[in-house]
Formats: sequence, C-alpha cells, structure tokens
Amino acid sequence: MHTRKEELAAIKMLTARSEFLIVQGKGKKWVSHGLILQMRPNDLGHIRTGYTVTKKIDKSAVKRNRIKRRLRSVAADVLPHYALDGHDYILVGRKLSATRSYDTLVDDLKWCLRRSGFSRIQEK
Repeated sequence: MHTRKEELAAIKMLTARSEFLIVQGKGKKWVSHGLILQMRPNDLGHIRTGYTVTKKIDKSAVKRNRIKRRLRSVAADVLPHYALDGHDYILVGRKLSATRSYDTLVDDLKWCLRRSGFSRIQEK
C-alpha cells in the first residue's frame, strides 16, 4: 500500500502543544504493542496527525527520531485510506516501535483504528 501525493497532502500536522494536550486530555486512546493511538474529532473537517516519542522510550535523539520517521511512514500509508475526515490522530511511539517490522506496525495502527470504531475498517 503506497499513498499518492494527493492523499498525503490531505493530512495536516498538529504542531502546537495545546493541540496535543486537547487530544490527549479529551480524546480516546488505544494501545497496541508497537504504538499508542490517541484520537479526537475536530471541527476542521480534515485529518490532522501528530507524533510523540518521549525520552522514557530512549535517551538518544537519533533513535527517537527514527521511531518518529517510522510512525510518519505508517500513518502516511494507513490514515488516508482508513481514517475518518474531521479527526485528530496522535501516534505515540513505544520501545517496540523501533524494532517491529513495518508490516506489523501497519497492522498495529489498523488494529487501533478498528478498535476505535472511528475508521473505515470494518470490525471482524
């Protein structure tokens, strides 16, 4: 599954700390082995994403940035196809985010979306 540029352009970024805090405080959360998904509806009508990896996960900025790049790539492949418009999504990296295979991370995100009930993925 590869996302086209047009689909990727439809996803906006959460940049302000206050936006992250709103999603974390008033949103819902689903935890998988490879990542944590936090989401909340927004009034803007488009998908917005944010990525977080704390120093608890790894002290090395290089390793944290690698995890964030992996999460961005997974989100770029999954969210345009399965996420609902008008929602904010935050992907939080975990220790296993660095070592799990890419396909497994994709499955983790799909699982979180399916469990949330706020996706285009049908429950099995």
